[in-house]
Amino acid sequence: MNSHFHARFIALGFALLMATAAPAQVTQQQPAVASVSAPTVRIMRLPAGGVQPEIVSDGAGNVHVVYFTGDAKAGNLMYMKSSDGGATFSTPIRVNSIDSSALAVGSVRGSQLALGRGGRIHVVWNASGAVTMRDPQDKSRSETPLLYTRLSDDGSAFEPERNIIGSHFGLDGGAAVAADRNGRVYVAWHAPANANSHGEQDRRVWMAASTDDGTTFGAEKAIDVQSRGCCACCGLTAFCSPGERGDVHVLYRTAEQVVHRDMHLLISRDGGATFSQTAVDPWEAGQCVMSTAAFVADESKSSGVWAAWETRGTARLARLPASDNDAAKALEIIKPAGQGDNAKHPVLAVNDRGEMLMAWTEGTAWARGGSVAWQIYDRNGKAMLEKPGSAADLPVWGLVAAFAAPEGGFVIVY
Repeated sequence: MNSHFHARFIALGFALLMATAAPAQVTQQQPAVASVSAPTVRIMRLPAGGVQPEIVSDGAGNVHVVYFTGDAKAGNLMYMKSSDGGATFSTPIRVNSIDSSALAVGSVRGSQLALGRGGRIHVVWNASGAVTMRDPQDKSRSETPLLYTRLSDDGSAFEPERNIIGSHFGLDGGAAVAADRNGRVYVAWHAPANANSHGEQDRRVWMAASTDDGTTFGAEKAIDVQSRGCCACCGLTAFCSPGERGDVHVLYRTAEQVVHRDMHLLISRDGGATFSQTAVDPWEAGQCVMSTAAFVADESKSSGVWAAWETRGTARLARLPASDNDAAKALEIIKPAGQGDNAKHPVLAVNDRGEMLMAWTEGTAWARGGSVAWQIYDRNGKAMLEKPGSAADLPVWGLVAAFAAPEGGFVIVY
């Protein structure tokens, strides 16, 4: 969960490099690592029937949670914080100042959050039908705004939300936010190339960036180097890697010729000025698959960013290239063994030892809940559980989130 911004000037060398990238290799993950005890996993349920948690933690015991409450078509976002690694949480406060301005229908359009400079929280979400605005390019058109807010300087409340889209409306699947330690905030979404564009093939990935902690944002720019459309009702996700440079990563699903719904990775190593693009995992499907994706940084190792996504009803993950010299190499994609029906919406968390939890939903469908499953990997990417763990009663429109506890265990939230 992080911020988003701009960029359309893409180096030809990047485009040529990515066009010739080797296909990803998929491996069935082997059974558990012998003689090593897996970290403990605790389940935490959201208060007051909340759904769709989004979580970021800072490694210093601070855990930040945003979740949805109310009518799925028009509800509210709530925020709570733990300063003791998840042992206790603050009384929830409302994120959105406009009542009922958030939505949860579809599980792909809800909130995303990022942790920025000084521990400031940044949140974006697709507005509900309770909030519309006039397209500044065509006053006759009513459009859905992309809403952004940030935590106030004293951390006691959120600022009034504001629309980030300047000219490229047409939200469907969810947007994303990323932030780095230097005050840069990036907001990304997909929408038609122009008002006369029709169909998924004409959708582009747009980004608006801030260099002043979200006080102001520049105009959006297309960042997908190769225009291959966007799966309209799929969410995208964005992430800034830790460190001074704060490389920006975006995962999104294409819709080329309607059926090529491949996962693509965009990476900027120059603060969003340019992006490279890599086809990560192919999937041919003639309809929108309503998928989401996730990132996490493993700060215990120097090669540190992992990504997770869904392909053909299975949750998958891979370590991402650490440099452009590695970008043309095939990703080794891990497909956890023992997944149940329709595995979707994977999330990741890493502890101080470099052990990683991957959790996902199973059995969900439109207006139908399901269950939660998870696997744990050691720092070398080997599974630590003989079979995935599981928990029941994921609610309708539910998603799962996770964080690492101070003692090295994990907490799964839904």
